[in-house]
Amino acid sequence: MLLNTYEPWKFAFSKEIDFEDLEEDSFGLIGVPFDSTTSYHSGARLGPIVVREASFGFEKYNTVFNKDLTAAFYDFGDVNIIPGNCEKTCQIVEYTVGELLDLNIKPIIIGGEHSATIGAVNALCSKYNRLTVIHLDAHRDLAFDFIGEKYSHATVMRRVHEAGANLVQIGIRSSSEDEEEFVKSTYNIQTFKNRDVQKHMDAIEYYLTNIDGPIYISVDMDVFNPAIAPNVGNPTPGGLFVHDIETILETLCRKNVVGLDVVETASNKLGDPTAVVAAKIIYDFLTLVE
Repeated sequence: MLLNTYEPWKFAFSKEIDFEDLEEDSFGLIGVPFDSTTSYHSGARLGPIVVREASFGFEKYNTVFNKDLTAAFYDFGDVNIIPGNCEKTCQIVEYTVGELLDLNIKPIIIGGEHSATIGAVNALCSKYNRLTVIHLDAHRDLAFDFIGEKYSHATVMRRVHEAGANLVQIGIRSSSEDEEEFVKSTYNIQTFKNRDVQKHMDAIEYYLTNIDGPIYISVDMDVFNPAIAPNVGNPTPGGLFVHDIETILETLCRKNVVGLDVVETASNKLGDPTAVVAAKIIYDFLTLVE
């Protein structure tokens, strides 16, 4: 009997997992179905499901980059989050990413709200010196606390900065006065706002090309124009388009990228346009990495 079936709980083209024979220096996907600090549009906890499902809409040959997707990667499923407890969930993510790193596997995280990045970066900063986080987002996420909470989608990059990472923020078009003052007060946060992407992409490419050391990429889906990615936690007018992210990924994937997250897809609908774009980011990244 011939059956046309696939595994909807695994990202398309992922390898079968055999813990006795994992390929070193490969990538491992984990989902973080958590959105308990969401302050506007909820639903990101379902992001890992709909993004994985959307991945089955792509061919193995990537016509944008004229390359087959040949990178070795595994989908390890979702972490066991603790609903309502962001700090402990971040610790679980940190521990899980640490386990992947012990296996010489680099993490790809599907969110879920942006707080998952805290755990991933904490684990990576324990392994790598001089980690640079490329943060693609409409918002700075640099609040010291948010409604009294230090662990939140709105404080994620403040915790990342405290972990010792350098920050490059791209696509910013919304922030508080306190966040702007904090950026001015520190030396290791570089900003390319939304208009810079539209007018000075060559300068951004040049800057990214000259980064030394390991790089982690964090993509909040609200960095996109809401016309193409409407279902996010905090949609913001303006924003990037798919070709902008393609250019940035093509530049970064020539460097030493040690991890990626794609977060804040907030939808429960299969075939959701935001989920399709999120899946494409992961698909393009895996096509480009050598």
